[in-house]
Amino acid sequence: MSQQEDDLRALAKIMDFLRAVSIILVVMNVYWFCYEAIRLWGVDIGVVDRILMNFDRTAGLFRSILYTKLFAVLLLALSCLGTKGVKGEKITWGRIWTALAAGFVLFFLNWWILALPLPVEAVTGLYVLTVGAGYVCLLMGGLWTSRLLKHNLMDDVFNNENESFMQETRLIESEYSVNLPTRFYYKKRWNDGWINVVNPFRASIVLGTPGSGKSYAVVNNFIKQQIEKGFSMYVYDFKFSDLSTIAYNHLLNHPEGYKVKPKFYVINFDDPRRSHRCNPIHPDFMEDITDAYESAYTIMLNLNKSWVQKQGDFFVESPIILFASIIWYLKIYQNGKYCTFPHAIEFLNRRYEDIFPILTSYPELENYLSPFMDAWLGGAAEQLMGQIASAKIPLSRMISPQLYWVMSDSEFTLDINNPEEPKILCVGNNPDRQNIYGAALGLYNSRIVKLINKKGMLKSSVIIDELPTIYFKGLDNLIATARSNKVAVCLGFQDFSQLVRDYGDKEAKVVMNTVGNIFSGQVVGETAKTLSERFGKVLQKRQSISINRQDVSTSINTQMDALIPPSKISGLTQGMFVGSVSDNFNERIEQKIFHCEIVVDAEKVKREEKAYKKIPVITDFMDENGNDRMKETVQENYRRIKEEVKHIVQEELERIANDENLKHLLQQK
Repeated sequence: MSQQEDDLRALAKIMDFLRAVSIILVVMNVYWFCYEAIRLWGVDIGVVDRILMNFDRTAGLFRSILYTKLFAVLLLALSCLGTKGVKGEKITWGRIWTALAAGFVLFFLNWWILALPLPVEAVTGLYVLTVGAGYVCLLMGGLWTSRLLKHNLMDDVFNNENESFMQETRLIESEYSVNLPTRFYYKKRWNDGWINVVNPFRASIVLGTPGSGKSYAVVNNFIKQQIEKGFSMYVYDFKFSDLSTIAYNHLLNHPEGYKVKPKFYVINFDDPRRSHRCNPIHPDFMEDITDAYESAYTIMLNLNKSWVQKQGDFFVESPIILFASIIWYLKIYQNGKYCTFPHAIEFLNRRYEDIFPILTSYPELENYLSPFMDAWLGGAAEQLMGQIASAKIPLSRMISPQLYWVMSDSEFTLDINNPEEPKILCVGNNPDRQNIYGAALGLYNSRIVKLINKKGMLKSSVIIDELPTIYFKGLDNLIATARSNKVAVCLGFQDFSQLVRDYGDKEAKVVMNTVGNIFSGQVVGETAKTLSERFGKVLQKRQSISINRQDVSTSINTQMDALIPPSKISGLTQGMFVGSVSDNFNERIEQKIFHCEIVVDAEKVKREEKAYKKIPVITDFMDENGNDRMKETVQENYRRIKEEVKHIVQEELERIANDENLKHLLQQK
């Protein structure tokens, strides 16, 4: 016989003993208060009389009719706690309360029977009947309660208690931190807590299906708190002007965090009135032909997302090299006077019989263009046309007067974290034109990444909402290396599979595995499984119950199981987030994992939004007569760029024709 069985037998004996004592107390109550009738029935137990008299004299046990009943019920309740038995299907809390209520009335509220003007035998009979019936009802209610409670350990079918855990309740604030108030469930109640992102420079990811609240609860707070703490900022606003309006108004209301007040800039291709102009391939920020290659690489892969998976292929690299050569040519031609993205597109769309002699006349570009020259001189016209078409066709989609207007001049530079000229830059996309605008905005991203990731600059923040809508070249490198340069990266997207689709498996894994802070609303499938594995396992109780006709056996064991299982992550409600944060040497966070509701003061947000000002008109196209000349001005700029490129080609062809040495060299090639 096992030790467990011995313990159960010993417990059963104790329970039986307590119930026997309880019954004895009931009998004593009847014997004492119905003593006259018992004497009339001829019962004479002198020893019992003396014992009860001593009890009453020393303990006052019979001074009230309730004392013995209360002790009897107390012992009965204790005896029911260890009751073994099978839970009946019909046992419900309604039946239990009915039995207990009937038992209470019959057992405790029958004192008035003793005062009835009836024969003693009748009074005693009624009293014994009610006491007995009441005791039986209380016994039934107690046994049913014990059995129901014993099996109610299994009522937590979703395992909420096992999977709830203590979370961070301290507010750990610093000059860099982002702090989000929370509510979390633990030990059958809701507790107040904090998510403390004490090191935002280790990068943050915000995941969640559409409508999960990732922008409302997390991204908006990052923007607001980092502006309050003096960060320069770059915001990619996919649904312009949602995030841009927040950034603009928060900067207006909280400039005190900056030593030098930053200027607010916005790039918006839809409305040139509310857009600054910025040339993303400004010659001053290109030091080497590799900078031109990176710009061409970014624009091409944004226009052709499938090329991300085919990097290195001939018909992928050829258009990138050709466009990089054109950008670098414009950089060195007349000291970069015409080095803008629109000029580069227009130059590419000239006849290849014109542009190849011009480009190859420069020694810096000769080796870059050798594959094209070999095809041209070797008579492989079809191959050459295929190479050129691979560049022309996608870039032709970007020929737009409004886009040309914004990208053909520079009203500011992209060094947003320059301590002497800090900036808040918001670039706006449009879901209806995301492929075209996303390609152009990708250029700004690639240039900013190189410019801000430097020593001695102001602390800065890069916030990209809906990351898969643009190709962000160098994103993995920025996350890995920008921490020491105080660049905080916050990336918002819906699912890891989006990242794999648009960035490729290798780069997506690097991004997912190098971020230090992660927030996730509702996600499903492989993303939920990946996150669950990231959060690890914890020791959890498991209960097993075996029920047969005679007995119930219960066993409780422990096992390591997921702290936050994929099913929980897949079923998160709006505003509920799981995730983990990183800490610092001097700011330790013991419980880095969280599963909570991020508390947002909705009324405060509504009041703020009502007081928001629109992003002001930046360029006024009105003439002196009050006429709106925006379309005419934008079209004039468009025609001017086309004419300038024609002039460049004519001038360069004349230069080649007049230079005998150069002409002879080209003929040899």
